[in-house]
Amino acid sequence: MDTHGKISPFLERVSKLDFDVFYTPITRLLCHVFMWLFFFSLLFLNYWLELNLSFQSSFLLCGRSTINNIIVFYIFFYIIVPIVFRSKKWGIFFIILSIPISIFIWLSANYVQFNILHYLGVEINDGPLKDIVSKNAQQHYLQAVSFQNIFGNAMIVIYAFSPPFFVKILFDITRLFNRTIFFQKQTSNLELQNLNIEKDFLKAQLNPHFLFNTLNNLYGLVIKKDPSAPEVIINISDMMAYTLYESNTEKVPLQKELDFIANFFALEKMRYSPDYDILLETSIDQNIENTTIAPLLSFTFIENAFKYGLKSTKDNFLKIKIKISNNIFYLSIANNKEKQSLKKTVLGGIGVKNVEKRLNLIYPNHHELIIEDRETSFFVSLSIKLD
Repeated sequence: MDTHGKISPFLERVSKLDFDVFYTPITRLLCHVFMWLFFFSLLFLNYWLELNLSFQSSFLLCGRSTINNIIVFYIFFYIIVPIVFRSKKWGIFFIILSIPISIFIWLSANYVQFNILHYLGVEINDGPLKDIVSKNAQQHYLQAVSFQNIFGNAMIVIYAFSPPFFVKILFDITRLFNRTIFFQKQTSNLELQNLNIEKDFLKAQLNPHFLFNTLNNLYGLVIKKDPSAPEVIINISDMMAYTLYESNTEKVPLQKELDFIANFFALEKMRYSPDYDILLETSIDQNIENTTIAPLLSFTFIENAFKYGLKSTKDNFLKIKIKISNNIFYLSIANNKEKQSLKKTVLGGIGVKNVEKRLNLIYPNHHELIIEDRETSFFVSLSIKLD
């Protein structure tokens, strides 16, 4: 995983695997059998080709070593490891103790097998391991598992059973990673669903309030027989279609979001005197035909600017600047406000919190939001790295 929170293509594939479907009891059994056959084959080739032992001798020694590894493997992972994780106080102690215990078990199994082979009259008669069966069978058990033998052969024994241990640990880590990513996605999807519910709730609250003011303005235009009245009706229609239908997806075309902002701004601006310094500047330095953005991210901030700003007796201003460059959406809003305006009203509302949550979920590590509540003005800056 890199510094931007992305994962490699390999880990991305792992995260999409469904282990619950794939790792059935039969598949699990086949994986274990295949693993032991694979390591048996590698060890057999080592005895047969590297040490120049006969086929029979190589097979016997490989079988003996594989049985030792199997015994240690299943005792360690299915008996010792559960004990370690059940113990809160002595977990670290059991982990340290498990190493010499595993070596002890391996040497014990090794001693028993050599004695069985010796009893059956089986011996290695060629190569550098000639007479290894009788030499080990002649040892006393306490000598075979003595402290001197355990620590003296520690590296050899650990080297012998480390490959299957490595495969098991790697598999469990992969499975854990898969389940972690799965639950993270489930949590993110649930949070997004909750946020969409909140977003719909906000739209249900904001639209009547907005429409009430806009319809009043429209009524005034109709009474005056203002030629701009039909355009206002079209703007209202476009906004209602956008908020009711088109904004219900996770991403929308960027141009539609910009059109919505322009329509909303124009309708809100109608309520104020022409001498108010109310300005919307949009600058686009790239082709945005196929560019998308999460809908209504800037709506709350623009709506708050009109709601809480422009209330002073003088020096009223509201300036909104939007710039799209290098696939980055830049938004800045600056407006005056009364000195006594409560920060909690503007900063702590459900709308702002909703936007912050959506930004963190949809654009993690790809956005920057700055909100400054100054003494006589309010400033918002938002930048988003678009897809």
